[in-house]
Amino acid sequence: MKKITLAVCILGASTLFANSSLLTKAKQSGLEAIPASKVELMKLIDDKKDPITKEKVELGKKLYFDPRLSKSGLISCNTCHNIGLGGADGIPAAIGHGWTPNPHHLNSPTVYNSVFFKAQFWDGRSPHLADQAQGPVQAGPEMAAPASLVEQRINSIPEYVNEFKKAYGKDVKVDFATITATIATFEKTLVTPSKFDDFLNGKDKALNDEEKKGLTLFIDKGCTSCHTGIALGGTMQAFEVASKYKFTNVGDFKGDDKGMVKTPTLRNITETAPYFHNGQIWSLTEAVKEMGSVQLGIEISDSDAAQIVTFLKTLKGVKPVISYPQLPESTIDTAKPEFN
Repeated sequence: MKKITLAVCILGASTLFANSSLLTKAKQSGLEAIPASKVELMKLIDDKKDPITKEKVELGKKLYFDPRLSKSGLISCNTCHNIGLGGADGIPAAIGHGWTPNPHHLNSPTVYNSVFFKAQFWDGRSPHLADQAQGPVQAGPEMAAPASLVEQRINSIPEYVNEFKKAYGKDVKVDFATITATIATFEKTLVTPSKFDDFLNGKDKALNDEEKKGLTLFIDKGCTSCHTGIALGGTMQAFEVASKYKFTNVGDFKGDDKGMVKTPTLRNITETAPYFHNGQIWSLTEAVKEMGSVQLGIEISDSDAAQIVTFLKTLKGVKPVISYPQLPESTIDTAKPEFN
């Protein structure tokens, strides 16, 4: 009996050591958890110069869903970044004003956890969400609405003006920058903690043995060289490091002026197919294997890719509960929809 008890104790200790070792390994690889504490999370996502408040978030949510921010009055932020579809749109290339596909054949990235990205857009041209929100609204192939048109429509609706006063004070200027910054405030709250975060925060049993094996492979294969940090992505990285992406000729996107491309987040990755900047791969297993070839210069077997996907599934997080808002009604002065 003593021998059996001793063996069990040794086995238990070795398992505990292995799990502790994996946690250490994950953190040393640059993987970071979404904080379990709301106070600690707010330290990461809030801005003292423009603090997150309930009033701003609610107003930002309305603006996010309001199609009147587009020239046609048909397209909202949620059209391409659908919070019911993993924060994306589920198609290879975004469709915008006049049924126009993205001219560079770019896929819509998820809005979830975008507050953790170090750069916004595939070419990283925006440093944060408030700046990013201004781009799609004005872009011709997207929402196609000049800043002046957006300002006119929002200011023509008394209920919106009153909500801005409640959120920012009675002297607020409801201009384009304030409107889009308010949308960004709502987007900051779209954070989705998962059981992977529970594991990183010290709950060893949050992941089962197969998921831990997948995490180990994810680290050992070198995936964390790009997919790291809280977002497991969101930073600018070199692309086609080891070989050519097999769909590189679909669209004309080549990255920024240095050939760098924003690494997409892996959070909720099972919900955001198709993959890559031009949305050409629908299978997550195939995407893992393609990344092995293109970025790491290795061949990832079917079984290893499947094991890594088992880990990636743990990144599907708990979404904030968001009800579709009732939007304030237009007035006779609100600029009419334009389709040309």
